[in-house]
Amino acid sequence: MLASAAVVAIIASGAIGGSMLSGSTSAVAGAVNTADLQTSAMPSFATVVDRVKPAVVAVKVNIEDAAAHSSDLSGQMDNLPPDVQQFFKRFGGQGQDAPNQMQPRHEMALGSGFLISADGYVVTNNHVVEHAKTVTVTMDDGKTLDAKVIGTDPKTDLALLKITEPGDYPFVKLAKETPRVGDWVVAIGNPFGLGGTVTAGIISAEGRDIGSGPYDSFLQIDAPINKGNSGGPTFNLKGEVVGVNTAIFSPSGGSIGIGFAIPANTVENVVDSLEHGGVVSRGYLGVQVQPVSQEIADGLGLKSPSGALVAEAMPGTPAAAAGLKSGDVITKLNGQEVKDASDLTRHVGALKPGDKVELSFFRDGSDKTVSITLGSMKSETTAKADVAPTDSALKLGVQLAPTTDGQQGVAIVNVDPDGLAASKGLASGDVIMEVAGKPVTTPSEVKSGIAKAKQEGRKSVLMLIKTAEASRFVAFEFPKA
Repeated sequence: MLASAAVVAIIASGAIGGSMLSGSTSAVAGAVNTADLQTSAMPSFATVVDRVKPAVVAVKVNIEDAAAHSSDLSGQMDNLPPDVQQFFKRFGGQGQDAPNQMQPRHEMALGSGFLISADGYVVTNNHVVEHAKTVTVTMDDGKTLDAKVIGTDPKTDLALLKITEPGDYPFVKLAKETPRVGDWVVAIGNPFGLGGTVTAGIISAEGRDIGSGPYDSFLQIDAPINKGNSGGPTFNLKGEVVGVNTAIFSPSGGSIGIGFAIPANTVENVVDSLEHGGVVSRGYLGVQVQPVSQEIADGLGLKSPSGALVAEAMPGTPAAAAGLKSGDVITKLNGQEVKDASDLTRHVGALKPGDKVELSFFRDGSDKTVSITLGSMKSETTAKADVAPTDSALKLGVQLAPTTDGQQGVAIVNVDPDGLAASKGLASGDVIMEVAGKPVTTPSEVKSGIAKAKQEGRKSVLMLIKTAEASRFVAFEFPKA
């Protein structure tokens, strides 16, 4: 790089008029200036590393009956989208010790962490210490200390530990300023159990949703991250922690330059809650939401496919008490635009039970606003984003019948596996509750509802589908003339 850059500088000087064949001092000056530029563009990270490295620790966890817990993890991976399952690799490395599977098995999980206080509080990943029997941390100077788990938050994959031995420990601070895409970062951790390893790169992207949890909003970094780096810090050049390394995309499990870190602002909020009670309390709205696709936007008469579509406002929740109902599109929260369903989930989850919020939503062609006092989250289903598939044809490929229990809706009794309904995930036993915003009770009402939406010039017709698990909207686009 230096040699080629020097050549560029020399050619540029020649174009201005200096002689490049005479060995004149202008050529030498060009080479020197290029070296200065290289030094400026590629600063040494040594000063930052010297300052922060003593606060980074290796985390070792003894897990009892690890075979059973490995099965638990496999079940969690099964819940991820297929494309994410193929490439998403957790990287808290583990090794097997006991060959007899009839006896409880003990395994050692390896990860990373970092001290955030002089009295020994350590941040790491939940998946590093999950199911831990004992936890130890190894300092940069090689000293090993016992630690206990103060609290964990599986939803953000964060955990807080406390070193049991009193002391005045080196620590680092979380960054207050969000890094920009293109900023230099330094990652320090315990890859493959090597300990104290430094890698560098840049922030590649922000706000990444990789399908690992309801509050995904990761920083993407290209600093090499590998197994054992889980829970380790990523620093800016001020020596502040901008993120906690938690996942990578990789077909092999090793780094290919696509890593993900939990942003510092999320870490700060979660760790504060864990330190003062061991649990994280999140705001609860009480809606099932899904993204607004272009077809859904066309079906509702929205100008653009944005916001969070309410599939169901669950009874007895703050949302139901405020009058929200299925078909509403939440567009703003406290005056800030809601980009999509995941965006709403993250923002509501960042608030506390009892917080009052102003919610703007779109209903029947007009915008409305309501004030809601958030409740306390009861389960994962309170703010679950459901990605609705899309298609361009309108051959449903279903057989319909009135419901047999006297309830509202029209039952789907048969589905053509090659038809549009099947491609959108509909199955026998599902119930069509609404067509184009109107409740239906007979197959003929489904047919007339579709026809009316087409007569009104809609590009698609929106249906509310109830399954055994939840309700969701599905848009069926009319074929173009």
